[in-house]
Amino acid sequence: MEFHSKEDIDAPIAEVFGAISDFAMLERSALRRGIELQRSGDLARPEDGLAWDLAFRFRGKPREIKLTMASYAPPSGMVLEGSGSGVDGRTEVELLALSPQRTRMSVRLKLSPTSLTGRLLVQSLKLARSNLNRRFKLRLADYARITEERLSRSA
Repeated sequence: MEFHSKEDIDAPIAEVFGAISDFAMLERSALRRGIELQRSGDLARPEDGLAWDLAFRFRGKPREIKLTMASYAPPSGMVLEGSGSGVDGRTEVELLALSPQRTRMSVRLKLSPTSLTGRLLVQSLKLARSNLNRRFKLRLADYARITEERLSRSA
């Protein structure tokens, strides 16, 4: 199962990459949403195997995921891979400079089951595909808007 969306941000590519790779801020955001996390690796050197162990509840059940930085290529993007609760996932974030002051952020999330439990979860997500696609695009648009506002305030 795959989700994909693109958003344009009115900021230079280097600033956008800096904002989306502010892992300390993303960790605080996850904690506010009730996600328990434990980081391994150095935030100052994410290319050296930065990883997180995440625990949260989804659809009434506790889930655990191991998230690992698979690729870190400033300022063009990064790839995160995760596995747990019977599902493997891969998130690719790609940045493209449209102009010196405008950047396109493209995000692709791919989920694939690794067990019967994971297959049931992914199948239930497929049944709600149109709603989940819409929510994915709205969340990415909201994240892009917040990132743009944060970058314009700091300029």
